[in-house]
Amino acid sequence: MPAKLFEPITIRGTEFRNRIAMSPMCMHSAGPDGKVTDFHLVHYGARALGGAGLVFLETTAVLDNGLIGPGDIGIWEDAQVEGLARLTGVIHEFGAKAGCQLGHAGRQFGIEDRPAIAPSAIPFTANSRIPNELTTNGIKQVVEAFRVGARRAREAGFDVIEIHTAHGYLLNEFLSPLANHRTDAYGGSHENRYRIVREVIDAVRSEWHGPLFVRISSTDYVPGGNTPADFLIYGQWMKEQSVDLIDCSSGGIAMVKVESFPGYQVPAAELLRQTLEIKTGAVGLIETGRQAEEILQNGRADIVLIGREILKDPFWPRTAADDLRSVIPVPPQYTRYGSAWQRAAPPIPAAPLPAA
Repeated sequence: MPAKLFEPITIRGTEFRNRIAMSPMCMHSAGPDGKVTDFHLVHYGARALGGAGLVFLETTAVLDNGLIGPGDIGIWEDAQVEGLARLTGVIHEFGAKAGCQLGHAGRQFGIEDRPAIAPSAIPFTANSRIPNELTTNGIKQVVEAFRVGARRAREAGFDVIEIHTAHGYLLNEFLSPLANHRTDAYGGSHENRYRIVREVIDAVRSEWHGPLFVRISSTDYVPGGNTPADFLIYGQWMKEQSVDLIDCSSGGIAMVKVESFPGYQVPAAELLRQTLEIKTGAVGLIETGRQAEEILQNGRADIVLIGREILKDPFWPRTAADDLRSVIPVPPQYTRYGSAWQRAAPPIPAAPLPAA
C-alpha cells in the first residue's frame, strides 16, 4: 500500500502535495517593525524545498501589542504585506503551500515595558505583570484586527489561514475558565467564552474564502481548565462556522510540567476527527515517517504538523520517505545530473587508462 503520508490532500479546493505541514514556530528574527527579513526567506524556503506540503510561518501578530516576543513577524499594517508576499513567493517556487497563523499574545505580550491585554486582569504567573482587562470596545478592536489581518494575508498570497486559539495566548485566554473570569457576555458559559472566537472566525471568513484552520489547546492540564470534552463543544461550533481543520495542540494557559512523549497530543486529534467528523491535524513529538504514517492510516488525523524534527532536518519528508521505503520527488539540483546544463549536455566520456 502506498504511503498515505505522501498522498495529496485537497481542502476547500486547494491541493497540497502531501500531508506534511511545518508547524508554526517562533523565530523572533523579524525587524523591529515586524517585517520579514532574509532569514525568513532562507528558513521557510528551505522547508518548502525540503518537500513539506504546507509551510506555516510563525504566528503573525495582528496588533503591535500582540507580539509573543521581540522580533515576531507582524501583519498589523499594510507596509508588512510586501515582505510577506516575497516570502509566500519563495515557498510557492519550491512547490509548497504557504500558511499564515494569525494570533495575539494577550497577557503573554513579550515586550516588557508596554502594557498587556487579556480577558481578565489575571497575570500569567505570580511574577508576571497584571494585564489590562479588555473592554467591550477593546474586544471589537481585536476582532477587527483579525479581519484586516486576513485581508492582508490574502493580499500577500497565502494559501491557508490558521487562527491561533492555543498556548495561553489571547483567544485561548478567553476560552479557558482559568484565565477568563468575566461576568459579561464574554465570560462564564462555554457559549460566552467562545463568543470572541466566534466573532473572529466570522470576521476572518468575511475576507478569506480559502482553507481555514484553527489551532487549539485541547487541554489546560490544570483542574478546572479546559479538557478535550470542552473542545467537542467548541469544535462543533467551529465546524458550523466553516472551519476546515482543527490543529490539536495543548497546554500553555498555566506553568505546568507536561509529561510529553512521541504522539502525546494525537488522541485529541483522533477524538475530534471521529466524533465531530471534521478534519484534524496532529502535532507534538511526531518524529518518524512510520509514526506519522500510523496516525494517518488509522484515521487519527488528516495531516501531521512537524516541529522540532523539521527544524533539525529541513528534508524531513525525504527522511520519512526513507523510513517508509517510499520514493518521493527530489529537487533536480540535488540529483547527480539534475541541473539544466547537466541534462542538456552529453555525458563526458571517460579518459582511457594509461598503458601499463
